[in-house]
Amino acid sequence: MHPTYADVKAAADRIAGLIRPIVLAPMDPAAIPAADGGTCEVWLALEHLQHSGSFKARGAANFLLAHREQGGLPTAGVTIASGGNAGVACAWSARLADTAATVFLPTTAPPMKVALLQSLGAQVLTPGPSYAEAAAGCERYATASGALRSHAYDDPYISAGAGTLLEEILTQLPTLDTVIVAVGGGGLFTGVATAAAHHGIRVVAVEPENCRAFNAALQAGHPVDVPTDSVAADSLGAPRTSTMALAAAAAADTHSILVPDTAIIAARQALWDDRRLAVEHAAATALAALTSGAYTPRPGERIAVVICGANTNPSDLIST
Repeated sequence: MHPTYADVKAAADRIAGLIRPIVLAPMDPAAIPAADGGTCEVWLALEHLQHSGSFKARGAANFLLAHREQGGLPTAGVTIASGGNAGVACAWSARLADTAATVFLPTTAPPMKVALLQSLGAQVLTPGPSYAEAAAGCERYATASGALRSHAYDDPYISAGAGTLLEEILTQLPTLDTVIVAVGGGGLFTGVATAAAHHGIRVVAVEPENCRAFNAALQAGHPVDVPTDSVAADSLGAPRTSTMALAAAAAADTHSILVPDTAIIAARQALWDDRRLAVEHAAATALAALTSGAYTPRPGERIAVVICGANTNPSDLIST
């Protein structure tokens, strides 16, 4: 089921006061040239400052609190399969809902995300090297234990919670024209595009060239499996997007952009060099659409770029 704008508004009410309000930071007007020699306004939406280190805290909180309202939280708690960030958000949100979290990760998940999960009190299980193996383990556990099965991105509560991000941006930038988001499985995109369609805002969906589940689905007209091979694959490496994301794309003014890993790495480094922001490659993917020239703004275009997560090891960032 595709979330509606009413679902996004309900999520905003549900998680109000529990989520950190988004912080916006303007970029130098000269940093991103517009078409025909013009200028544009670009704002960085610093959602990496969110609880649990990523935007996923919004959806996870909305999911668990909605189920608690409905009396749907079992004694076994909640379980999720994740590449890392969704699991961290689930564990953080489980504390809000006073329940337990069991998180299934691939063995390839970044060690710092495993450590963060453990610090939040989650039970962490790693049944194999792939996300598919983590998902299968999660499914078996949910069946055997009765735990509530959450999803990293393919759930209307998760996506509606993510969409609250755009509502907050608009309170600060009511004349916004365009929002740029990185896309993995499509949870953030679905929520943001649902809100954007209501407000008449363009959505630019950005993926690594070799992690393009959403772009491939748009071309095929339905979700398809794709290989995942990118520096941003730990967050954006979903092998298949959701049908919700396709429905949201059809309803909104959507533009799908692909960027190479070299552009992602350069954008991440620039965020550190220019602003001392240590973020994930996934967060830099959205900005790479602009810095690489893959998306050229119109003169006067007002743009918000969602910097979506910071659960990263910053040791490879070199100061200049």
